[in-house]
Amino acid sequence: MSTVIETPAEQVEKNLEELEAVTIRFAGDSGDGMQLTGTQFTNTSAVVGNDISTLPDFPAEIRAPAGSLPGVSGFQLNFSSQDIKTPGDQPSVLVAMNPAALKVNLADLEDGGTIIVNTDGFTKENLKYANYATNPLDDGSLAGYRVHKLPITTLNMNALKGNVELSRKEIDRSKNFFALGVLYWLYDRPMENTLNWIGAKFGKNPELAKANEIALKTGYNFADTTELFTTHFTIKKAKIAPGKYRKITGNEATAIGFVAASQLAGRPLFYGSYPITPASDILHELARHKTFGVKTFQAEDEIAAVCSAIGASFVGQIGLTGTSGPGVALKQEAIGLAVMTELPLVIINVQRGGPSTGLPTKTEQADLFQAVWGRNGECPVIVVAPATPADCFHMAIEAVRLAFKYMSPVFYLS
Repeated sequence: MSTVIETPAEQVEKNLEELEAVTIRFAGDSGDGMQLTGTQFTNTSAVVGNDISTLPDFPAEIRAPAGSLPGVSGFQLNFSSQDIKTPGDQPSVLVAMNPAALKVNLADLEDGGTIIVNTDGFTKENLKYANYATNPLDDGSLAGYRVHKLPITTLNMNALKGNVELSRKEIDRSKNFFALGVLYWLYDRPMENTLNWIGAKFGKNPELAKANEIALKTGYNFADTTELFTTHFTIKKAKIAPGKYRKITGNEATAIGFVAASQLAGRPLFYGSYPITPASDILHELARHKTFGVKTFQAEDEIAAVCSAIGASFVGQIGLTGTSGPGVALKQEAIGLAVMTELPLVIINVQRGGPSTGLPTKTEQADLFQAVWGRNGECPVIVVAPATPADCFHMAIEAVRLAFKYMSPVFYLS
């Protein structure tokens, strides 16, 4: 009997490079968890002190066919050591979980950008769904980019198989955390914040918590040990004023701003609204603040919603209604009534892209003409337009102040 001691494999030296800003877009099928992955990366980047701006992008279809172009869901994040105002024009990194995600987002990627692909998703069936005649990973069409091909589904399955008592389908759902682990290593992010979140979120299902934790750590360690990545990057803390900060969306800041306006004015807040993307979050958030005297009403249609808010204004409350572009078109006659009767009505328009009913899940700042001139006859209103989530808070207070000072409807374009 003899023992053979093998020479250990040579450890590849990993370089650490400092960057000022990075824009990442996570993209995959609607069921791939890209919104969650992007949110966790955002939370961690905020905790380590980077300035952040995000752009979630999810399909309008309730459930488009898996692997299809309309079913692609994305989340773009710009994080920086400097003060930033936008989620970035062009991503420098694209994480694509299937061919459809690659095809939909490749045109936006900057020249020479980085692509991280899940090669397991590039099956013949998925390539057909994405209208690829040949596999883009093999035909040379990606020669202008730095492509990292990772069998994420297989690596995740191998890490979890036998370690958790879950079905193959349940195990496969955690592959987004494997991808997140890879990105955490690549951009020098700590895992602790996400591990704590996993423990809290899946506390009642220990096997799911264990699976996601293993997937995250395995992705991180894979990136650390594989020879595919020779460099990882760090982004220093942003130079921002000391204080307590919170991560907040524009709709959340809008809702909190109007609650603050109600408290400052000493008047109850009434919100009449008909659910519509992307404004529904305001209704959800305001409904949580009943302790501040906020009343929320989910009306049967857009006209009923604005008329209920007019009624609240008539009795001295802060009458508030919210919608998106198509809903504003339906509310215009009632807004004209508020102008005639000199009532301090506030109309929130969380704008979406496109004419007519538009693109429900694509936000766009394009309804200015509708707000200024949308009513018949001579019917002027005041218009305010916040530019950032922080601006949403302050402009909500300003909208209420202007409405009561001039006894006029005010449009709030977010």
